[in-house]
Amino acid sequence: MDVEKSDDMTAKVELDDEGTPIKNRSNHWRGLIGFWILGLCNNFGYVVMLTAADDIIKSQSGEKDVHSGPRDCVYMSTGAILLADILPALIIKLLAPFIPFFVHVRVSLCVLIAAAGFVMVAFSDNITMSIFGVVLTSFCSGLGEVTFLQYSAFYDKNVLSTWSSGTGGAGVIGAASYTILANFGLRNTLLMMLIMPISMGISFWIILPNPSEEDEHAAEIQRRVNTEEVSNAKEVFVQKVKKLPGLLKFIIPLTTVYLFEYFINQGTFELIKIKKDFVKPEDQYHYLQVAYQVGVFLSRSSVNVFHVRHIWIFSVLQLVNVVIYTTEAIYYYIPYFWIMIVLTLWEGLLGGAAYVNTFYRVSSETKEEDKQFSLAATTFSDSVGITFAGLLAIVAHNKICDLPLPDSAH
Repeated sequence: MDVEKSDDMTAKVELDDEGTPIKNRSNHWRGLIGFWILGLCNNFGYVVMLTAADDIIKSQSGEKDVHSGPRDCVYMSTGAILLADILPALIIKLLAPFIPFFVHVRVSLCVLIAAAGFVMVAFSDNITMSIFGVVLTSFCSGLGEVTFLQYSAFYDKNVLSTWSSGTGGAGVIGAASYTILANFGLRNTLLMMLIMPISMGISFWIILPNPSEEDEHAAEIQRRVNTEEVSNAKEVFVQKVKKLPGLLKFIIPLTTVYLFEYFINQGTFELIKIKKDFVKPEDQYHYLQVAYQVGVFLSRSSVNVFHVRHIWIFSVLQLVNVVIYTTEAIYYYIPYFWIMIVLTLWEGLLGGAAYVNTFYRVSSETKEEDKQFSLAATTFSDSVGITFAGLLAIVAHNKICDLPLPDSAH
């Protein structure tokens, strides 16, 4: 271990064997770990609400909502929960890039609103109250995503990889933990998950290093940008709008990927029932959600291993999956549930890869002074796609419910 004096001879900086300041290395790892935990906590509630969607609908729906036809469908599909879980996030993502960046206020709101969402759904006694609780969770998720991605502009670009990995981890841990804990009942399960908003606050205010300690140059540029936003709000707003067309090459592919995959998840998953298999038909929805989230986690953690520049390829492959899942929901031609697990894992891999490679490209290909806005503006891509997916899923779900069962189901 060496000791190096600064140019003014007033400070000593401890170096490791590779000549890197020990404090800088420590802050670097704190930044990576902090953003992983933030990604986990931010998306956890969103994932739990989608995994619990089938249970929320069935526990709160009266007999009038149940179709007594051959497919025994619930007319209010999980697409309704999806819309409640994404529309508030879409609204905040559309507005946040144009709002001055007061990060501590935003994170405080996220922590409080996320906790309120869990509590409201846990103690709900009707579908309206449940959906409002989901709305609160969605608002937190949307505000958190746009805020933390903007905040990542102050740090090394590798925090985007750990953030994305954390959001993928939220999928696996959220879906799996709900599936495992569901035996304790919806209320107890959701109350146990209040640990996540608390962990978000700990990660942001304690684990994450001060931005200026992580990347002083980037932090100085971003501070200058934020100051200008407050002092010249109208002019800055016009400049931001003019930058949007240049971001369409990122926004359009990511939007279509999420449109296709969430149509699959919320429009077809609960309609796919493979009988006489190792998983009971009523439990298959949860298992498919877990398989999807495992795929998302793996691919969102991959960007430091390899990059995919042509992100449109994910849209094409996801469209193929739409055809497979929709025809399976109608005709029941896939004989074994493990085939559905593999297909769903693949679907998740495509979605996660599209997300992390899109934001990696945005971070790598935009100027430092534009990075914060570009990252924030691109976040609404997934929400737009998911919103349209929810609308289409409700229509498609009810149309398929009215179809007769295929011969293979008898």
